Amino acid sequence: MTNNYELYKVFYWAAKTGSLTQAAKSLYLTQPSVSHAIKQLEESFGLTLFYRTSKGVALTQEGSILYSYIEQSQILISLAEEKMAALKNLDSGELRIGGSDSLFKHYLLPYLEDFHQKHPSIRLHLNHGTTPEVITFLKEGRIDLGVVRMPIVDSQLEVRESIQLQDCFVAGSRYAELKGVVLTMDLLLQYPVILFSRNSRARMAISEIFQNYGYNLKPEIEVGSVDLLIEFARRGLGISYVTREFVTKELEEGSLFEVQLDVELPPAHVGLMTIRNMPLSSSASKFIEYVK
Repeated sequence: MTNNYELYKVFYWAAKTGSLTQAAKSLYLTQPSVSHAIKQLEESFGLTLFYRTSKGVALTQEGSILYSYIEQSQILISLAEEKMAALKNLDSGELRIGGSDSLFKHYLLPYLEDFHQKHPSIRLHLNHGTTPEVITFLKEGRIDLGVVRMPIVDSQLEVRESIQLQDCFVAGSRYAELKGVVLTMDLLLQYPVILFSRNSRARMAISEIFQNYGYNLKPEIEVGSVDLLIEFARRGLGISYVTREFVTKELEEGSLFEVQLDVELPPAHVGLMTIRNMPLSSSASKFIEYVK
């Protein structure tokens, strides 16, 4: 094989686009060159990697296995190129962070504001998602670091713990009779409970706590943002499960109060997540220093 990398690159683009013509365009090659490269690769393995379809080409089972490895290598090569470009000029580039809307708004915002003022030439890209989505973003090379709730158990990832949060149940004036009362889980479940609709760490954690005591925490209302959890509780639609630090203003002004449970709810820990043993971009390293 004359140049393994070039052949794998051709294979990658043919598999990605499902078309030899598109692969040739992407790589500035002729279609016969692409066909020849794939043939060389197939001969070297003694396996058929593609079969022809009416629309182009599709991977065989063996081809799919090879693609799963080659795709990772292409992501790493793209990351390496980006890192080199960032190293060339420390005052340019971008910082890509993944996290939930609530963590961006209530936790990261002051750090982002400070960072942007001191490094205005570095572009900020915020990718919103749940913890599982942020982990995917990081592994696919779409972000430099993620802000997530812990624990994260994944040997590919490194998490630097930064702050501790406390989740709690809150309600508005409509449920004023519960103020100062310590509720059992059974009694709480007699009221409409409002939870975050997506598969967030906070929701998984509270559902697990209730399950451990033999209860099924089934919300009457599910919403798609922390802001709606807060607003629905304020308007008396039910009892919301939120992070206490995100409702300090509402608790202080009295538009919400904390609903006490007879069970202790463990604190949550938030950390900055990166790929283990992978060098960080200069902008990501600088930002982590700000948060520390």
